[in-house]
Amino acid sequence: MTPLWALFLAFIAATHAETPGCKIRVTSKALELVKQEGLKFLEQELETITIPDLRGSEGPFSYNISEKVYDFLSTFIISGVRFLLNQQICPVLHHAGLVLLNSLLGTVPVRSAVDQYVGIDYSLLSDPVTSASNLDMNFRGAFFPLVEANTSFPNRAVEPQLQEDERMVYVAFSEFFFDSAMDSYFQAGAFRLELVGDKVPKDLDMVLRATFFGSIILLSPAVIDAPLKLELQVLAPPRCTIKPSGTTISVTTGLVIALVPPDQPQVQLSSMTMDARLSAKMGLRGKALRAQMDLRRFRIYSNQSALESLALIPLQAPLKTLLQIVVMPLLNDRTKRGVQIPLPEGIDFVEEVVTNQAGFLTIGADLHFTKGLREVIEKNQPSGDLGPTSSPPQSVAPTS
Repeated sequence: MTPLWALFLAFIAATHAETPGCKIRVTSKALELVKQEGLKFLEQELETITIPDLRGSEGPFSYNISEKVYDFLSTFIISGVRFLLNQQICPVLHHAGLVLLNSLLGTVPVRSAVDQYVGIDYSLLSDPVTSASNLDMNFRGAFFPLVEANTSFPNRAVEPQLQEDERMVYVAFSEFFFDSAMDSYFQAGAFRLELVGDKVPKDLDMVLRATFFGSIILLSPAVIDAPLKLELQVLAPPRCTIKPSGTTISVTTGLVIALVPPDQPQVQLSSMTMDARLSAKMGLRGKALRAQMDLRRFRIYSNQSALESLALIPLQAPLKTLLQIVVMPLLNDRTKRGVQIPLPEGIDFVEEVVTNQAGFLTIGADLHFTKGLREVIEKNQPSGDLGPTSSPPQSVAPTS
């Protein structure tokens, strides 16, 4: 029977284990691609070897072996070399591909800036786990505000799971991955927007002045015709919900409507709260995870009284239009830049398929070398020479 203290220690270890926000699975198909690139590289190297014609004499005999003779003999030599590659070198290249992928992934920055507001932490939470067909890696997958780089957010999301192995690579992201991004942007003060004067759409300006005409008419003449100002500020970090039916973002925003006469304090006309629900469509481009947002649901209500909330009903449609034609394009312009997935330079994702699960989403894709293997190795390998006879690092040793 297992001792009680051992069960207690196991429980403590489990409760302290950090749940990954991002998982990556590299399948044997990706290793096969690396092997084929290796074979292509070797064949290219062999093709660059040229042997000059041999001429000379030995005693009474003279000889002249031309290039054509070499071409005739090369058919037998190349056949033998290819047999050797398939029988002896290919298994080594398969192992070397595993080592190479692990080595290249080790050169990807663990913590790096995404933009001027936030950074991303792709720390490995444990050693990669290998099997006969897959290499699985658990990453922290957490954003952080650059102004407070030591900030950490609790991860209470469902742990993403990877079951498939038909494609070369699978990447899984939990709700925590996206929530930490929105927490970070919120703390960095990025969820604020001001529209003043000409920045306010003319139709909306007219509707707002008509709605608050009773308040405006009581103001001094110097204020009545002052430019209109809209202040939008997210009141709490938005939250991501991932379901098989799709991904949604819930956000609550405060809106202040005011007049801003020159050289005078602004005059507030109203303040209200806007609840919105956005749909998010995720996809990959190269190595970047990108999101396209669409406004699905929207409602406004007054911070003052239920009666004023009723008076704001006519503003529902024009404010929704404001979000659609002004705010959403700004948001999508930022999200379309994407965030990099930990993959070495020179290798991109292609033909991706996004699948939503309960609490996480997975992206299956194939890999494409955008650069030659030699260039990829030279650019990403920091030091040392990855020879085909290198022994496997301990972190990628096959598990029993």
